[in-house]
Amino acid sequence: MGDWRANPRRGKLACMGMIALFTDFGWEGPYIGQMSAAIWAQNPDARIVQLMHDAPRFRPDLAAYLLAAAAAKLPEGCVVCAVVDPGVGGTRRALALRTKRRWLVGPDNGLLAPLARAEGLLETHALAIPEDASATFHGRDVFAPAAALLAAGRRPAMQPDAPPAGMQDMPDELARVIYIDGFGNCITGLRPRKGLSITIGGQRLRWARTYADVAPGEPFAYCGSLGLVEIAVREGHAAHVLGLTLGESVRIRQRTQAGG
Repeated sequence: MGDWRANPRRGKLACMGMIALFTDFGWEGPYIGQMSAAIWAQNPDARIVQLMHDAPRFRPDLAAYLLAAAAAKLPEGCVVCAVVDPGVGGTRRALALRTKRRWLVGPDNGLLAPLARAEGLLETHALAIPEDASATFHGRDVFAPAAALLAAGRRPAMQPDAPPAGMQDMPDELARVIYIDGFGNCITGLRPRKGLSITIGGQRLRWARTYADVAPGEPFAYCGSLGLVEIAVREGHAAHVLGLTLGESVRIRQRTQAGG
């Protein structure tokens, strides 16, 4: 597969040795540190990007769309190691996926599917689970070491397997709240497009380019920095004001060009 080095013929640099971590662990406890140490044990030259550690807990169905958006601007060749894994230690596979842009490492629970589909899936491999791996911490003992080896241009113990769960049946977009940030802004799994109407609690939200375009306290919808539709209240907490919770459905309507 090569080591993702610079290719002058492409006129751009592919990233070498970078690993982006995406988890639902939070910052408390030893978990992120132990994953980082496991990476450096296999690849001392690895550069680690803490992409996100407060993904929706136990919700790979929501985190999958957040991961796809958050990883979109990572440099080519940067390995993604994603762990939102409520089924750890069970029958779900541990996967390494090669796309046209990078390797993705994580559990086979739909978490990797939207990103793999967006980047063009080329190969699916099932990772071997070491005999001494913790039954409850595959992030440290399976996924982190595999990502470290892949970022170094090496391959971990793995074998070709069937495509990951969700590749065929997970939609490209999700009309739900997939994340609520510290300001109370509600990120959805929708991509903005002309004619899209958002309704919350019977209230149709106006569209705005940014917070400064609406009055304080006014709810609105906009295209956020991740390229997803977000719902906010200027100088307010949208989740509280509008009564929104994680995973809640968002009512949408696509107006036709004729205004129907």
